Amino acid sequence: MRIHHLNCGTTRPLGGRLVSGAARPLVFARQVCHCLLIETDDGLVLVDTGFGLADTAHPERLSRRFRFYSRPVLDAEETAARQVVRLGYSVDDVRHIVLTHLDVDHAGGLGDFPDAKVHLSAAELDAARRPLTAQERFRYHAAQWAHGPKWVPHPTAGDSWFGFSAVRDLPGLPPSILLIPLAGHTRGHVGVVIDAGGEGHDGSRRWLVHAGDAYFNHGQMEREPSSPPFLTLFQSLLQADRTTRVHNLARLNELALSGEADVFCAHDKFELDRARGANEAGSFARSGAEA
Repeated sequence: MRIHHLNCGTTRPLGGRLVSGAARPLVFARQVCHCLLIETDDGLVLVDTGFGLADTAHPERLSRRFRFYSRPVLDAEETAARQVVRLGYSVDDVRHIVLTHLDVDHAGGLGDFPDAKVHLSAAELDAARRPLTAQERFRYHAAQWAHGPKWVPHPTAGDSWFGFSAVRDLPGLPPSILLIPLAGHTRGHVGVVIDAGGEGHDGSRRWLVHAGDAYFNHGQMEREPSSPPFLTLFQSLLQADRTTRVHNLARLNELALSGEADVFCAHDKFELDRARGANEAGSFARSGAEA
């Protein structure tokens, strides 16, 4: 199994170190849409899609409010579709898409892979189809799935995996790919777990956990968790359930510190760079300072 770490969408929110912790306070920060492309014996699996070609061609299909606070670059060359082709594949080779959730910067590329089966939690699909709050009506953009995806909704109860309830045996996917419930950011948010094979830096089994938007900054996975102030505020403003979000954040932090898994979120550039380096070096170091 080969795993590619892709940036499928750059955003440039105002705030500098108040957002990324790495720059002057009143400049544009840089965030990414960290997606995975997994090569399996039965085709490609994409974990989250970032922005899609339709988003880059028609930015107006993204809400004005989202474009204002996120300032997405919307470069067609960053889309998963273009990157799949550059890797020597066809978009038709993507047989499955696994979504952490359906926010606009995670599901924008669904239409670029119309024949792929789209795996997500049943609760998330229900929230998108039948939003209950003004926040849910804002965050889900039905235009991104107007083509009629081949939805494969899953429950969020199952076997145990390091204290999380894990959904195993996803139809059509290898058993090395699991879902774990990480609700809080959205009603049906999940993490995607991959048994990457081989061993981690400490000799244990190498598991990868794509935590989506369960957190936003690598500092939240350190022994003394921290987050830039604008990101802390942003997480609170967008959360669907604070109690559950904070609980799952603490469990992820414990997992990351245990060394049992390599945990990363969707929008932290430092974590994307670290994961790409780990692919090359065969290890995953948790510490380090962002340039």
